[in-house]
Amino acid sequence: MSQGFRQPDILKIARQDGKVTVENLAAHFGVTLQTIRRDLAELAEANKLERVHGGAILPSGTTNIEYQERRNLNQTAKQAIARACARHIPEGSSVFLNIGTSTEAVARQLLRHRDLMVVTNNMNIANILAEKPDGQTIVTGGKLRRADGGLVGTVAIDTIRQFKFDIAVIGCSAMDTDGDLLDFDIEEVGVSQTILTQSRQGFLVADASKFNRTAPARIASMKSLSAVFTDAPVPGGLARLCQEWNTDVIVTT
Repeated sequence: MSQGFRQPDILKIARQDGKVTVENLAAHFGVTLQTIRRDLAELAEANKLERVHGGAILPSGTTNIEYQERRNLNQTAKQAIARACARHIPEGSSVFLNIGTSTEAVARQLLRHRDLMVVTNNMNIANILAEKPDGQTIVTGGKLRRADGGLVGTVAIDTIRQFKFDIAVIGCSAMDTDGDLLDFDIEEVGVSQTILTQSRQGFLVADASKFNRTAPARIASMKSLSAVFTDAPVPGGLARLCQEWNTDVIVTT
């Protein structure tokens, strides 16, 4: 496989797993370690990856991956996470679902739940739940973010403050080693913080790639959550913190 074909595939693997290693890539493509090192060096020079010992990671940055691309990443993991999360949402509950591809997956799993009241600031989720024959779906209003169908700003926050939800289901762009949930858009962060404040329980749905990413804006600590739904064990130090905080970690594997 030529370099021109290899490098897009390397980026795809990095976005799925959060990182890549020289040895694994060499075995995957059937090329030498030195060839992969050259590929990673060129990708790093183009600011597409950040070199670390033995491989590379997605670069620390201030902008997120395009929404449609995120939709296509880790689909199997997101579906398993969504199923696990939905099992912890009782019928007859009031639930908030925020912006994100993982929360969209949860919405699809809730179509057969009876008598839910779902509030959302995600137009995609509203369209998914339009198929639901019972219960209520309430859209917050707010400033439309065309890139992902999200509703943000003061109108969204003011609407959310009128409710007290049984459960908030949120996503995030990254998780720091100290347990902080991170995102890219400060307006979205403000909405997510309000959602958690107005909910009795907070559920995070996030695939394991979020452990290897970073973002500049802090949402909250995992300490404020009741449960985290993910597809791989959280790193050891963070796992110990979750135990101290009584934050359940539900791993779908």
